[in-house]
Amino acid sequence: MKIGGLEKYSLIDYPGKVACCIFVKGCNFRCPFCHNADLVIYENKKPEIDLNFIFSFLRERRSFIDAVVITGGEPTIFNDLPDVITDLKKEGFLVKLDTNGSKSRMIKNLIEKNLLDYIAMDIKAPFEKYNVLSGVEVDINEIKKSIELIKYSGISYEFRTTYAKPLLDDSDLKKIKEYIGEDAVFKINDFVMSEKVISPEIFT
Repeated sequence: MKIGGLEKYSLIDYPGKVACCIFVKGCNFRCPFCHNADLVIYENKKPEIDLNFIFSFLRERRSFIDAVVITGGEPTIFNDLPDVITDLKKEGFLVKLDTNGSKSRMIKNLIEKNLLDYIAMDIKAPFEKYNVLSGVEVDINEIKKSIELIKYSGISYEFRTTYAKPLLDDSDLKKIKEYIGEDAVFKINDFVMSEKVISPEIFT
């Protein structure tokens, strides 16, 4: 697993917990509103952080860090993700995964092995707009499978959408809510422009 960023302390990324956030390098999506272009587009230019350093950091702060959030980039593109999480769990940390839901087999594997305590899946758009909002051609069946796996996993979860106008509107959010069901946890994050956005020309 290639790691390009580390947020040592966070009070907002894992609800109710003090967390450390690991940002992986690389993603199979190219969402135009993504704020992590340095991890997605320019990943080879960003220095890699050694995993041993991260574990050493965590062990030294075990008394007040409750959880580790693995985000990115897209963590599920890495085959060694289950091994890394297994080691984190052995150290006594809760683990939250942030994912785009494009690798349902990996998500299923992690759930079945009881490796996750919390999972957050980004739902980019209504299915007919997915290729535009993800910047690539997406297998929608993978997205649908991941939604169902997460909803019925028995672990804490949330679905979330970045409300990126003008690419999305209120009717799109309504469709997404219909996909996941009224009882599902759904968070809407307003898009905020920055110099790190992958395709700033769309929003100016």
